[in-house]
Amino acid sequence: MSTEVLVLGAGMVGTCTALQLARRGHAVAMVDRRAPGRETSYGNAGIIQREAVEPYAFPREWQAVFDVAFKRGIDVNYHLSALPEVLPRLARYWHASAPTHYAPIAQAYSRLIAHCLTEHEVLMAESGAHDLVRKEGYRFVFRTPAAMEEAATRAARLAAEYGVSHALEDGDALARAEPGLRQRMAGALHWLDPWSVSDPGALVARYAQRFEALGGQLVEGDASSLQAAGGGWQVQTAAGPLTARHAVVALGPWADALIAPLGYRLPLFVKRGYHRHYRGGPGLRLPMLDAECGFVLAPMAQGVRLTTGAEFARIGAPATPVQLTKAEAAARELLDLPDPVEAEPWVGNRPCTADMKPVIGPAPNHPGLWFNFGHAHQGFTLGPASGRLMADLIEGVAPFIDPAPYLASRFR
Repeated sequence: MSTEVLVLGAGMVGTCTALQLARRGHAVAMVDRRAPGRETSYGNAGIIQREAVEPYAFPREWQAVFDVAFKRGIDVNYHLSALPEVLPRLARYWHASAPTHYAPIAQAYSRLIAHCLTEHEVLMAESGAHDLVRKEGYRFVFRTPAAMEEAATRAARLAAEYGVSHALEDGDALARAEPGLRQRMAGALHWLDPWSVSDPGALVARYAQRFEALGGQLVEGDASSLQAAGGGWQVQTAAGPLTARHAVVALGPWADALIAPLGYRLPLFVKRGYHRHYRGGPGLRLPMLDAECGFVLAPMAQGVRLTTGAEFARIGAPATPVQLTKAEAAARELLDLPDPVEAEPWVGNRPCTADMKPVIGPAPNHPGLWFNFGHAHQGFTLGPASGRLMADLIEGVAPFIDPAPYLASRFR
């Protein structure tokens, strides 16, 4: 079997890449071992984060670093066994987070984020997915006035520099907006631009259905079998070998394992995260981040989803949901969470780069091979925009934004 483009990976990024190419009339096969949207793209907080114009930087305050080192907080955990591999990349992450390096990174990152809503809107309209989306933003909630004041100052700066919208709500206004809260908070920062999704995996599935309706092939296969073949690329599938002129690696946290044997040593690392759903309580109207404890509560079709921060561990390492246990205790202070839906929490992996920007563009040493991964916490947000940029580059047309900040060649 043959096609024009192979897209390896059926998460949000891979599905949107395949769909953007199919919309332009290309013959595309999307290859994955599972159905679309069942891995990393399933496990997020379901927020399309238009306000996330600046990526998550490595903490520069020594107190925060010590808190992580001694596992004092809720937001970060790590496995000692993973540190020898991840520490050199975290050192590069720390270096990139220095103010002089971070400023141009944030500018480049913001230019991609700026298109997240408009690009999602196009695909949602074509895919009949508006029933999954709520366009009312989400909240950072605060337990102390000092933390809220600091966040308000930053929000005012982001509004001035990037045009993102927000509103400040005192404790009484927050209580009226979210009557299910069990305690009075200091207040909330309501980000007005983002959209929230009631079922992240279902949104990816809708996009995949649209891809198939346009003639795209959804194929079960083994991405690790990718090899050069006859001036193009070949992968083994359940229906036999499949060849194409172009192959796009959109494997998220599994990308490194595929490209390393080809000679690429990019500073990639993985952050794990956990979530669990709860039913039976009063619920929430909009998602909220407990800004001082580092977890998100989001209303979803399956119940209220509690998601954790970052855990540094090897892919496939046994789950250690200590963050979820701590987050659940803190979350129960805010909201009644009586009945967990899952017997065991979900655990998944987020693909990260040391300079906080995704990798989008051609593989430097292999014609016809393309990269689209490393979106960290924002693959769900950036899938349509990065898929459009990938399609522009494969077609050789003028890209809708400058791709230079995202090219793999920046790591040479």
